Amino acid sequence: MTALSFAGLFTRAKAPLVAALLAVSLAGCGVNNIPTNEEKAKAAWSDVLNQYQRRAELIPNLVETVKGYAQQEKDVLTQVTEARAKATSISVDASTITDPEKFKQFQDAQAQLSGALGRLIAVSEAYPDLKSNQNFLALQSQIEGTENRIAVARRDYIEAVRVYNTELRTFPGALWAMTLYRNNKPMETFTISEEQMKVPQVKFN
Repeated sequence: MTALSFAGLFTRAKAPLVAALLAVSLAGCGVNNIPTNEEKAKAAWSDVLNQYQRRAELIPNLVETVKGYAQQEKDVLTQVTEARAKATSISVDASTITDPEKFKQFQDAQAQLSGALGRLIAVSEAYPDLKSNQNFLALQSQIEGTENRIAVARRDYIEAVRVYNTELRTFPGALWAMTLYRNNKPMETFTISEEQMKVPQVKFN
């Protein structure tokens, strides 16, 4: 075997090793951080949607139960029904979190529903028979648990987006964002006030 052919064989043998070392080197430089953090944020967003959907599914039963004891509270019942209809009519998916306008529509509709639901619960305090109804008590427990899960899911989403957006803006993530992940956009997060972010207090004495 000539020296030239031996050198060629040696070069070909080194190629897989060089490729493996390059892959390890890139991984160490954070090349996978953007897609990894993106998937975590999307998963957190799915959980937010699931919890809001669960709340939406509970509301019709709550409205019907309250209606049976407090038909005179027609305005409040109507507000809840309309707010729910608006919130559930907004089309949301994974692209919503990178679209400022769509995200604002979603969060505004959910905030409106939260406000209407809070008013309905407050009104219920004036009806002792309603507060002792077993179906109402069961709904109370489910809504209370759902509101807590919404708060947790929203908190986790905010943190996941913070990590993802920070990766896009800081080195070395910003370098990869300008080269390999040019289509990745910053994600939207909740911008409502601290007061609105608080979990509604659902209390029945």
